[in-house]
Amino acid sequence: MVFQTRPVDWTLALAGLGVGIVVGLTGMGGGALMTPILVLFFGVPPVAAVSSDLAAGAVMKPFGGWVHARRGTVNWSLVRWLCAGSVPSAFLGVLLLRLLGDDESMQHTIRVALGVALLLAAGGLLLKAWASRRKGEPDGRITVKPLPTALLGAMGGLIVGLTSVGSGSLIIVALLAMYPALRANSLVGTDLVQAVPLVTAAALGHAFFGDLHLDLAAAVLVGSIPGVLIGSRVSSRAPAGLVRAALVIVLLASALKLFDLPTTLVGVVSGTAILVAVALGVAGRIRRPSDQPAQERESVTVG
Repeated sequence: MVFQTRPVDWTLALAGLGVGIVVGLTGMGGGALMTPILVLFFGVPPVAAVSSDLAAGAVMKPFGGWVHARRGTVNWSLVRWLCAGSVPSAFLGVLLLRLLGDDESMQHTIRVALGVALLLAAGGLLLKAWASRRKGEPDGRITVKPLPTALLGAMGGLIVGLTSVGSGSLIIVALLAMYPALRANSLVGTDLVQAVPLVTAAALGHAFFGDLHLDLAAAVLVGSIPGVLIGSRVSSRAPAGLVRAALVIVLLASALKLFDLPTTLVGVVSGTAILVAVALGVAGRIRRPSDQPAQERESVTVG
């Protein structure tokens, strides 16, 4: 473990603020966004970026989870069963990484597979949005499946230990498939809380075996803690449609980064997706008020 003291890099703190807002709003984006930012824009060695990002996430995510817990948007039964599988497998993932010697081809294969899963999840969210327009939002009532949920946690923990990616995105993908009735707000809250012990276990494993730069983690935390509080407040109170739109955009951006596409292209695609989401939201707001007078005129005519 590397202990260093130097002045806070406020550019890095600002990047942490942006990533913290994304994590609080969607429950994911930490490993898939912050680690590439550290490597590509700040020249941090990959191993140090992975371990420092995990350490920052272990401190940051409890703040977001606390906001959701206060709002009642956490399914604690899901959290317990997910953690039963994820915590021990996160340590196993770090051990396997050391035994395999950080094989680049294996890392690439895992990241591409995860990227495909994220794209499928984004498509599933869009289908869910279309279905909810016809049938209304799901009621959020689910029956927890203990063994499949624990196995899901174990798979997520193993991937996080190997790659540092997936504590949010991978679990959300699987939860969407396993519990389609779970509301978007509860999905984010549950994922944020279950990620706390998972990321902590992976961070401790990397700290024991790897190279943890506490100064990097501290700089990220200066921005990410207020960021995750802001994002969590929005996601815990916002309409499900807004949270779902944010999830789709972050899933898309994370998938493109996992495919090692240029950062400029990822930014253009993400920006376009944001503009489309805003345009659809504005169109929906305009359409709803215009429908209301028509309904009232019809009722008056019938009467």
